[in-house]
Amino acid sequence: MSFASKANSNPYSHTVKLPKTDFPLRANAAVREKQFRERCTDKLYEWQLKNNPGPQFILHDGPPYANGDLHIGHFMNKVLKDIINRYQVMQGKRVVYRPGFDGHGLPIEQKALESLKDQDSLDPMEIRKLARKFALKAVARQTKSFKDYAIMGEWTRPYLTLDPEYEANQLQIFKTMVSKGYIYRQNKPVYWSPSSRTALAEAELEYNEEHTSTSVYVKMALTADSVARLGAIGNVSALIWTTTPWTLPANKAIAVHPDLQYALVKVTQVLESKAEYQLLVGTDRLEAITALLPEGSSVQILNTFSGDKLEGLGYTSAISGEECRILLANYVTGDSGTGLVHSAPGHGQEDYEFGLANGIDIYSPVDDYGRFTSDVRDELVGKEVLGEGARAVVKLLEDKQLLLHQHKFTHSYPYDWRTKLPIIQRATPQWFANVGSLKESARRSLQDVMIVPEAGRRRLESFVMGRSEWCISRQRVWGVPIPVFYNATSGEPLMTTESIEHVIEKIRTNGGSDAWWTLPVEELLAPKYRADGNTYVKGTDTMDVWFDSGSSWKTLEDIADSKDGAYADVYLEGSDQHRGWFQSSLLTSNAVRGLAPYKVLLTHGFTLDEHRRKMSKSIGNTLVPSTVIEGGKDKKKEPAYGVDLLRLVVGSTDYTHDVSFGPPVFAQFSDTLRKIRSTMRFMLGTLDGFTANMAVPYEQMSSIDRYILHELYHFKQKARAAFDKYEFFRAMQATNNFTNSELSAFYFDISKDCLYVDGQHDMQRRSTQTALFHILLNYTTTLAPITCHLAEEVWEFFSTTRRELGKTGDSVFQEAWDQTQSKWNDPELAEEWAALRKIRSVANRAIEASRAARQIGSSLESELTIAVALGSRLGKLLNKHGNELRKVCITSQVTVCDADEVPSDGFKCEDFITAFGETTHVQAVSCRSSLYKCPRCWNFHSTQQDTLCCRCRNVVNHLEAQ
Repeated sequence: MSFASKANSNPYSHTVKLPKTDFPLRANAAVREKQFRERCTDKLYEWQLKNNPGPQFILHDGPPYANGDLHIGHFMNKVLKDIINRYQVMQGKRVVYRPGFDGHGLPIEQKALESLKDQDSLDPMEIRKLARKFALKAVARQTKSFKDYAIMGEWTRPYLTLDPEYEANQLQIFKTMVSKGYIYRQNKPVYWSPSSRTALAEAELEYNEEHTSTSVYVKMALTADSVARLGAIGNVSALIWTTTPWTLPANKAIAVHPDLQYALVKVTQVLESKAEYQLLVGTDRLEAITALLPEGSSVQILNTFSGDKLEGLGYTSAISGEECRILLANYVTGDSGTGLVHSAPGHGQEDYEFGLANGIDIYSPVDDYGRFTSDVRDELVGKEVLGEGARAVVKLLEDKQLLLHQHKFTHSYPYDWRTKLPIIQRATPQWFANVGSLKESARRSLQDVMIVPEAGRRRLESFVMGRSEWCISRQRVWGVPIPVFYNATSGEPLMTTESIEHVIEKIRTNGGSDAWWTLPVEELLAPKYRADGNTYVKGTDTMDVWFDSGSSWKTLEDIADSKDGAYADVYLEGSDQHRGWFQSSLLTSNAVRGLAPYKVLLTHGFTLDEHRRKMSKSIGNTLVPSTVIEGGKDKKKEPAYGVDLLRLVVGSTDYTHDVSFGPPVFAQFSDTLRKIRSTMRFMLGTLDGFTANMAVPYEQMSSIDRYILHELYHFKQKARAAFDKYEFFRAMQATNNFTNSELSAFYFDISKDCLYVDGQHDMQRRSTQTALFHILLNYTTTLAPITCHLAEEVWEFFSTTRRELGKTGDSVFQEAWDQTQSKWNDPELAEEWAALRKIRSVANRAIEASRAARQIGSSLESELTIAVALGSRLGKLLNKHGNELRKVCITSQVTVCDADEVPSDGFKCEDFITAFGETTHVQAVSCRSSLYKCPRCWNFHSTQQDTLCCRCRNVVNHLEAQ
């Protein structure tokens, strides 16, 4: 249709070539996008693998949990990957993108069982069947949603961590790590989730900044001989401080620093409850401890000792009554507490290492549910250590008059990221990967990796270098088994490369890891161990899901063209994966191959609402992508924006920071998308009827058209640099700047006169159409990776013209992303036009002054005189472009005169313009034209009222003669 809204009475209106296209200004995206979906996803993926000539490009997908429906964070993650893949397709590369799904682990097990009342009565295979069924349903739902987001990939063959072949490959990695001595078993404290009843890795923790704990100061009575060693008389107690009173039943020692000073003090209470007692405390902490005593209490220092003099003193542990020792430790400080540190080696890493160094038993009287076992006092048995149990410990201390002080305080505390409940540290026999022997290799391998943003390198390195081990065993059944057998008599583990290889073969040939639960021990045992005179039982632990997903690089082993370096070109996930998938993949790959599995590591932030708040169900600010795309029940409140709008939000935002989504954001980008569509619609309309034989060779194009191609070339270079650096938002910034500054505000304005009014085959009109063809082509390919449906829609409406000019691909993605030519880069021409645009600015001010005085209405009513030193370079430039000046200034006539010939009449504006290395004084004078308005072109070029100007008369005569 024509851009003219209706015909008017002007007899020449039918001779004017207004833009003509059926391309709609309003997208109706929720409906129209589906018409182009298959072309730019499934069909395109197959086509590019078969037809693209370039090298292979692999973006390896981090598997999302198959435990529910998708949210806006999933959308952002997958669209970022899709933008990269589409750009690489248009670089001629063969893109391999095999989506992944994490199908094991506690989140899925919990979701699968949450509706069952008697979960504990289920046997392992019943749980596994329910979990598998739930995971596969979630995979199907998520796959449909991802395809609705126009994510191009191998959706018919995703990788699933629950597939038998994947499980076998994972166990191959595990076997290699066992053979190299990286895997070991130890009874030591681990992060334990009572709510999930399993050990956790650091990556499975989140920190609650509002957790409340009880801090206690506890007296531990020294033995009589220890009191005598201090030269004291009467009872003396070592004063300890802890924020975990529930660990006191497991107290095995008190640690002091050999170089700190300690004081034997006498405390006298005279007001609340008269009492007198002696304490052993750190001298540096004496003032703080005194402040905790009842009002009126006095403290007298009886003696002081260095910490090394306290080594070996005996004391009675407050809860267990066991006699323990004071020992030396360099980790003790005088900055907090009492300077004497309660040590429970079964409940903390530092305490554990201290216990090992001093030959102390690793004791943890807490069960899988986080309750005290029968090893402790009767008053505590069965009580939850994080609740009633801790309170019962404090009550015991009060009853025994061993509690000096208690108070509650709020602090950061680790929680299970799945159940959102607090965890504990608890010693249990677990399997570990020795990160200490891997981390230096891992750190070195990162030197060859491009990391965006660069701050991610420091973050990932700090996580890797800050740990010595990785607890890989979990006490759940829905996962890949740790293929270990235990001697039924001694409990000794059996796990060798031969035993693991035999289990792998059984998993491959018996339907996956279910075989570990369904086959008898005899069949799972390698033949050489069946007749060694021992009886074995199968282990019940499964692997950490981070080991599952961290093994996913092995799926690329047979796919990647390069077998020597990193298999994947890009890994891209959220910043939380520095602790998770990025790290587990790095460690397993280094353990097996000695290098990082990725060449580029990209990190995106989290999704926030429009108020920059974290999205949360409790706040009610979560966003479901399908609601934004298809619209809600009330379309006025929740309009259907379509996929491309959401993709545009993602592509236009610096994703390395947190990204806001919400109605105001969508409304803003709706306007942006409408502006883009309007720009494309104008170009499509002006190219109506343009054919190959009308195209003008670059060398014969007008100066203004060659200049805009120069600007197009540099716009494309900026966008390319941005895409190459994965800074898509900078590409969109360049696009918006080019749209607004170069096209809408300049080139389109100037070009309308020749496009609408010149004869269809006039040289200038064809030159401008040639430029517009190149602009539309490159504009479309630039946007294609981000707004893929819009690009395909334009490609469809552009079909006749582009095929005429050799662009015959059925999809825009079958064309090269960069369609510019190096010869368009003309710095000298650009310098000239930069000067002319400065002249235009001065002229516009003169015209506006004339308009403000109501001497003229339209700028076309103005006759301009530009006075400048004609001998200057700027003056010579104006004479050179004399015929184009009226178009540049969008006025009917421009006269150039010398600086001293400036007219006295009219509205004058002057300025100093710097161009070509010199500054020149420029004056622009606007006055009303003495000629008449042409009824066809509206320029004031006619010598008589209501008569055509010379140009229009020639065009009309030519049309009438046809």
